[in-house]
Amino acid sequence: MKNITLFWFRRDLRLTDNIALFYALKSKSPVLPVFIFDTEILDLLESSKDGRVEFIHNQLQSLNKQLEKYSSSLLVLHGNPIDQFKLLIEKYKVTSLYFNRDYEPYAKKREHEITELFKKQGLDVHSFKDQVIFEKNDILKKDGKPYTVFTPYKRKWEEAFSTLSIKNYQTEPILKNCLQVEPFSLPDLQKIGFQKTDYNFPPATINDKIIKNYDQNRDYPYLDGTTRLGIHFRFGTISIRRAVKKAHELSQAWLNELIWREFYMMILWHFPKVEDHSFKQKYDMINWRNDEQEFSRWCQGQTGYPIVDAGMRELNETGYMHNRVRMITASFLTKHLLIDWRWGEAYFAQKLLDYELASNNGGWQWAAGSGCDAAPYFRIFNPELQTKRFDPKHAYIKKWVPEYKSNKYPEPIVEHKFARERALEEYKRTLKND
Repeated sequence: MKNITLFWFRRDLRLTDNIALFYALKSKSPVLPVFIFDTEILDLLESSKDGRVEFIHNQLQSLNKQLEKYSSSLLVLHGNPIDQFKLLIEKYKVTSLYFNRDYEPYAKKREHEITELFKKQGLDVHSFKDQVIFEKNDILKKDGKPYTVFTPYKRKWEEAFSTLSIKNYQTEPILKNCLQVEPFSLPDLQKIGFQKTDYNFPPATINDKIIKNYDQNRDYPYLDGTTRLGIHFRFGTISIRRAVKKAHELSQAWLNELIWREFYMMILWHFPKVEDHSFKQKYDMINWRNDEQEFSRWCQGQTGYPIVDAGMRELNETGYMHNRVRMITASFLTKHLLIDWRWGEAYFAQKLLDYELASNNGGWQWAAGSGCDAAPYFRIFNPELQTKRFDPKHAYIKKWVPEYKSNKYPEPIVEHKFARERALEEYKRTLKND
C-alpha cells in the first residue's frame, strides 16, 4: 500500500489558490482529498431543507468532476470527524494531514482534537492561513494587545498589507499528485438527511462594475449594488486574496468591508466569550422584554414597519438580506422591541446562507450597542427615516410586502417614539454606572 497525504476540505471548497492544498500537493506522497459532513454540526440544524448544506453538496460535486480529469476523486464522508479520521488512518498508510485553519470556537476545538489524534500516531500535521489575509496575532497594538476599535485596526491592517506580496497558490498544474483512484461515489443529500431547496445561489463572480460603484450603491436595497459573495467567502469557493486584490484596485469601500470581516474574526479569536456574552459585560444586565409573540411577528415580517418586514421576508424566502436592512432589522429588534440580540443572532444564523459566526455576532452586537466599537446605545434607527433615505420610492418594500398600504397590512407593533424612549430608559438604567 502506498504512503498517502490527506488533505481536509472545510471552508476552502476550491482547487485553485488554496494554500494548504498547494503544499499538500508538493509533499512526497500522493494526496487524497477528503470532506466530512460533520454530524456534530448537521445535527444542530433545524430544517432538513438547509440551503447551506445543498450549496456545499453542489460544490463537492463540482470539485469531484474537476478531480476526475486527473484520475482522482474526492472522498466525502458523513459522521463525527474524529471517528472518520480514525477509520482513514486504519484503512490507508497515512503519513500526514494538511488543512487550512478556522477560527470559530468549535472549529478550533475540532482542529486541536484531530491534531492530537494524528500526533499520537506519529503522523505529521500541517495547518495554514487561507481564509484571511491576516489572522490571530498578525495585527496587534504596540503593547501586543488586540485592537478593539476598527479604525486603528484598519490603519494597521492597511500598513501591513502595503508591505505584503500576495502570492497566488495555483494548484491545477500539480493536481497530478492527487491519489489515482476509481471515482468515489458522493452520498446524495437524502442520505445525509437533507433535501433540495428552491434557493438561487449567486455565482462566484467578482463583478468589476458593482465593485467600482459599491460606495454609491451599497446602501440602497432596491439596487443590485452589492457583490452577494458572502456565501462564497463563508465556504471558500472564492479566494480572499483574489477579492482583496480586486478591492484594492477598485473600491476602498468594499475593501473596508473585507477588513471588517477580518476584524470580527480577530475579535472572536481573542475574545471567544462574545459567542454567548456581550463584549461590554454590563450589557448582559439589560432587562430584555423578550416577548415571544413580538419576536414571532418580527421573524415573520409582520411588525407593521414596512422596511423591517421587507427585510425579514427577503431573508425567509431567499436566505439573504441586504446589508443596510440587516442593520435596520437588528436595531428594531433590540431597541424598539427590547428583545435580546442573541435571539436575533440565532434567527439569522438559522436563515442566512452567508452565515458566519464572527460577522453575524459582530453585526448584532454592533446594533445592540454591546459589542466592541459598536453603535452607541442611544443610536436608534427610525425605520421611517431609513425608508425615506434608502428606499424613497418604496421599490424594495413593494417587492417584498405586496399588501403594503392595504387593509391587509398590520398596524405597527409599537409606536416609534414610545419604543425609543423605553429603550433609552432601560439602557440608561443598566449603564448608569458605566
